[in-house]
Amino acid sequence: MRSILVYLFETLLIASLCAADTDDQVTANIDYGTFKSPSARVRPRFRYWLPDASVDHSTVQDDIKSAGAIGAGGVEFLPFYNYGGQLEDSPPGADWSTYGFGTKAFKEIFIAALKAHKDAGLEMDFPLGPNQGQGVPAEPDNEGLQWDLSPYSGVVPGTGIFEGTIPGWGSGDLVALVSAQAVSSQNFSVPGNPNLPGSHSTSYTQYTVKHDSLKEWTRNVSSNGHASLKFPQTKGTSTMLFAFYQLLNHEKNLDISTNISGSIFDNGSYVVDHFSPRGAKVVIKFWEQHLLKGETKELLMEVGNYGWEDSVEIRSNMSWTPSLPDIFQAKYGYSLKKFLPLLMFGDNNINIQSSSPGTMQCILDTPDGGVGYLNDFRGALVEGYRQYLKTLTDWVNTYLNLQMSSQVSYNLPMDMQANIHMVNAPECESLQFKNNIDGYRQFVGPANLAGKRVISNEMGAESMESYRYQISELLWSVNRAVAGGVNRFVLHGQSYTGNYYGTTWPGYTAFSYLFSESYSNKQPGWEHGFSEAIDYIARLQYLQQKGILRTDVAVHNKVSATDPNFPTLYLSDDLVKEGYTYSYLSPDNFALPQARVENGVLAPDGPSYKAMLVDGTSNLTLDAVHYLKEYSRSGLPIIISGGDPGCYLTRNGHDCTEIHKGISSLKKEENVYSVSSGGAAAKLRSLGINPRIGVHTNGSWHTTWREDVQNDTEYAFVFSDGNSSVGDIDVATKKRPYFFDLWSGETKPVFEYKQEDGKTVIPLRLAGNQTVVIGFREGEDAPLLHATQILETVQGYEYQDNDTLVHVSSGAVNNPLILSTGQTMYNLSNDAISPTFQLTNWSLTVEHWKAPSNLSDASMIANKHNTTHSLKSLISWANIPELANASGIGYYTTSITWPRQSGSADGAYMVLPKILHACRLYVNGQRIPPFDYNAPKVDISGYLKTGENEIQVIVPTVMWNYIRSIFGQIRNSGSPPLLASVGDGIPGLSDNGLIGTVQVIPYVKVGVGGMI
Repeated sequence: MRSILVYLFETLLIASLCAADTDDQVTANIDYGTFKSPSARVRPRFRYWLPDASVDHSTVQDDIKSAGAIGAGGVEFLPFYNYGGQLEDSPPGADWSTYGFGTKAFKEIFIAALKAHKDAGLEMDFPLGPNQGQGVPAEPDNEGLQWDLSPYSGVVPGTGIFEGTIPGWGSGDLVALVSAQAVSSQNFSVPGNPNLPGSHSTSYTQYTVKHDSLKEWTRNVSSNGHASLKFPQTKGTSTMLFAFYQLLNHEKNLDISTNISGSIFDNGSYVVDHFSPRGAKVVIKFWEQHLLKGETKELLMEVGNYGWEDSVEIRSNMSWTPSLPDIFQAKYGYSLKKFLPLLMFGDNNINIQSSSPGTMQCILDTPDGGVGYLNDFRGALVEGYRQYLKTLTDWVNTYLNLQMSSQVSYNLPMDMQANIHMVNAPECESLQFKNNIDGYRQFVGPANLAGKRVISNEMGAESMESYRYQISELLWSVNRAVAGGVNRFVLHGQSYTGNYYGTTWPGYTAFSYLFSESYSNKQPGWEHGFSEAIDYIARLQYLQQKGILRTDVAVHNKVSATDPNFPTLYLSDDLVKEGYTYSYLSPDNFALPQARVENGVLAPDGPSYKAMLVDGTSNLTLDAVHYLKEYSRSGLPIIISGGDPGCYLTRNGHDCTEIHKGISSLKKEENVYSVSSGGAAAKLRSLGINPRIGVHTNGSWHTTWREDVQNDTEYAFVFSDGNSSVGDIDVATKKRPYFFDLWSGETKPVFEYKQEDGKTVIPLRLAGNQTVVIGFREGEDAPLLHATQILETVQGYEYQDNDTLVHVSSGAVNNPLILSTGQTMYNLSNDAISPTFQLTNWSLTVEHWKAPSNLSDASMIANKHNTTHSLKSLISWANIPELANASGIGYYTTSITWPRQSGSADGAYMVLPKILHACRLYVNGQRIPPFDYNAPKVDISGYLKTGENEIQVIVPTVMWNYIRSIFGQIRNSGSPPLLASVGDGIPGLSDNGLIGTVQVIPYVKVGVGGMI
């Protein structure tokens, strides 16, 4: 009996654990760890670039464990193969046929990577294919591979009679033959992208054709491609024939070719069909047949986290799948085929093919130019792509008990927001979003509405920043993404540290030095301060994943194809200035079950939007008008800003009349308000709708509000974007506020705040790019006594033996300290406090990191030697002639006498200049706990002794300045770095080292009272 009970218990336990692994919603029962020490699941990861499966297994395992040792939760294991061979050829000596994705050799190194994660207590993400994950090795005739629609054209003779073989016959399966009368034509040029190798300018011809002249002739084409057609002769026009053929275009995400044809691994890896389930099934079959046999599946289920697909970097003439005409017919009720001439331009990859959208464009002679048909085509693509995502996600969830992540529809010509909810953890990226907070809001809105626990970001890919990307830049990008609602980061990226074909020191560098970063132990900061930044990100992710993101305003946004540059859509700054948070929703998202209104709130279980904003620059669908009217009648305020919105065109614009009538009717509803541009915040205030975090500052502060329902705690995240600033925030709660220190992992009661009229008001003084997180919770551990106003000379505070001690420095006193008891204190100390002083007479010992004598030994970390320098001031190494080309670690030392001869002091703070990269501080050989790199002020009192005290600041640099000096000697995969051949050449020197002044602020401790 006992064994049966044990068996049932274990079965239920396993089932619950599997459910937790596949549960992607905000209430997921996972191991978060603690705020101070988040679990591997919620820590950031590195994208790890595997050159190919021939590399040394133990080195790969050591790299993974090294990432865990500095605080990462694991890696995103990416079989890179030189970006699929698209940037550089296969290096001499490499055999991608033997070591390609899915081969025996790859399976072995994949298992080694999984075991490294298991040994180190980490979790691994894995792409579903090599390179960006868009496909797998397959037979070239597999109908689940990518399809293309190739257009051909010709002009009918002036007689109006066409007799012969139609244009392009034999190019593929004929989908449609269409004729149209062109009334005019015009030539245009498209500039190339100077930052993309091989990109060049192109040209195209634009034809204006008569709407009523479009006619399909497919049935008139014989089996050998012959057609006999007769057209009326119309003065001033020419009749054109357009033939469209579907074919497997054999686009590859691992582009290799060999003379061997023994197996599918000799063909590289083919991109699969992204607009039908068939493409997903090719991936699934490959994994089940070639990778998930033996111990691999068990290991993957044990330490795996996300199956993943990157941005969709595929090329075609047109986005296509053979079932698209049927999808289109079912969705819109008319045939797609005769409108294909309107769709053959710019409907490939709208980002990577931006300079080659096609050679011919047809527009109609109608007011909308045929845009309605284009919009419908892209809407059909949304449906096909949704089937692809659903099939993959269902398989990863059910077959592996893991989750699916994807950079949803990124680069494809469709409304990205429509399908963001289809995967467990949708992912955006800092590179193409250009760190634009408004761009992140466009992505985050649908994911948050659908209740996704994780909204991921490929973080830190910056053009021309390889080996020169400072941690301060990384944190700025992270903070802006979090301000937009992102809560997970995959850092771009970690490099293999061993030797590789044709590669010199410093080792294999993905993207051939074009993009940052190449993190590894060959970067001085890896073991000398990077872990502090990783822990900062981990704790930030912990808090942002623990709570539900509440958002004040939903902003309507409907587009035919999302702009891959993600420009700001809501151009007024009134919402941000007042502290209102907002995110964007497409009317496609309104059909989600979470998009309901209760008690005047949209999506009460998720973002809990208090209002909907419709900007006059946006376009409404007929469905959107109906939804908005329903929402307003359920009590949700609708604000129309800057004039009436336009009509989202479909078909021939037949809905526009109804849409305009619907907008007029909508404006008459009780909860609908029209305001001028920039007037939304004022209207919200007048309606009694306040932001969850009110902002009053002379700077630019961005906020998020998270509610951890299970622990009855709310978190206010505040990010100071720009320069130093002062101000305050107010929140509608009377719970006790606590600072959650993202750098140290400590929590501490807030000392200065006011509580009145149901609000808590907290003054803040923030450095540029500084963040604070304030938690609000009930509890008996916080002292009830606090200040409602403090002096500028109060540098800090502590609690000791039921007493509140404030740290008071020297300086003028302009205002009193006022306690929550009402007590006012002007003179906190009768002592003459030692004044603030600067540290001078620095000695700098530089540990130079240089290439080994054998430049081909890429496995060596660095050849190191020391030099010593006396500094009158702390300036950049780039401005010190003997260090201008140096990289490595700077050991800055000086000393102070304590206590000071003048005045009294119980302790002291040290204030460092803003840290560019990383930093560690030691006093008398003892390491000071981690501190905020953006506002580096630390209490060093516990480390001081009477007499002389040694101060040491250890500052690593990026490697660029040294690498730049030998750049002509470097090779990557057998070729010179591509960085030297694009743009304006290699970048200049980077600022390195400790730059600015270091101050010490003595203070005395003054007790102001205990518990009341």
